Amino acid sequence: MPADLTATLIDWIRSLGIPLFAAVVTLGLGWYLSRAASRLIMRLLPRAYGLDRNFAPLLSQAARYGIIIFALVTALSFIGVPIASIYAVLGAAGLAIALALQNTLANIAAGIMLVWLRPIAIGEYIVGDGVAGVVVEIGLFGTRLRSTSGLYIFTPNLKLWNSAITNHSREPRRRIDVNMTIPDSTDLGAARRAILEVAVADPRVQPDPPASVHVETFSGDKIVLQLRAWVPTPSYLDALRDITEKTKLSLNRLLSGSAQEAEVTLAADPHTMMPSEQTPNL
Repeated sequence: MPADLTATLIDWIRSLGIPLFAAVVTLGLGWYLSRAASRLIMRLLPRAYGLDRNFAPLLSQAARYGIIIFALVTALSFIGVPIASIYAVLGAAGLAIALALQNTLANIAAGIMLVWLRPIAIGEYIVGDGVAGVVVEIGLFGTRLRSTSGLYIFTPNLKLWNSAITNHSREPRRRIDVNMTIPDSTDLGAARRAILEVAVADPRVQPDPPASVHVETFSGDKIVLQLRAWVPTPSYLDALRDITEKTKLSLNRLLSGSAQEAEVTLAADPHTMMPSEQTPNL
């Protein structure tokens, strides 16, 4: 009796135990290799082949899921499931899976298009369909952003792809518009010269096209002047703050003989009228 039990146990180990062990090892190895390959692609691909860094997250996630699926199919074959049958089942279930996960598949397609056409890139500040922040990663299913207050934002790729995207970082230069309200009795020539002196003295203001000051509108006994100047995009916020402050002080000195002071405000950008679309304090 013990001999029969031993023989049965040996037969079971040969017929099922070893294949089951091989399947478990395959799954574990596949899981480990998928994570290792994902990290390796993220770290080395942009440096080794000079690819755009926006491609790395997408390719790393595709490689990870591809290795996991391959390991799963291989493990099933070890325990006696024919590979041809597995592919037949996957093919038959493909339509049902596509219908059930159509939004997920659409996010994958949108992620590929975002990386390929590059309306956004890692490190750029964007606004699109109610989300705003610095792009951290363009993944296979969604895009990670970081808000100006350090919050984590995750949005599906399809949401960005289907919306109008305002990219605050893409163009090499931007125009700053500053409105200044002064009494209508003020010497316009002197006020214009004082404002232009501030703009021209700032090294970030570009000479072409040159800075300009014009009368924007009238408001009762007030005149609204507007300064327009072009600066490099990375210096936009710092230049805007500095020029606004210095312009205010310069006009106050000009008006020191009267009892009034200049009022300085930022002009509304017709292309970013919504408060959420204004360039934030990065």
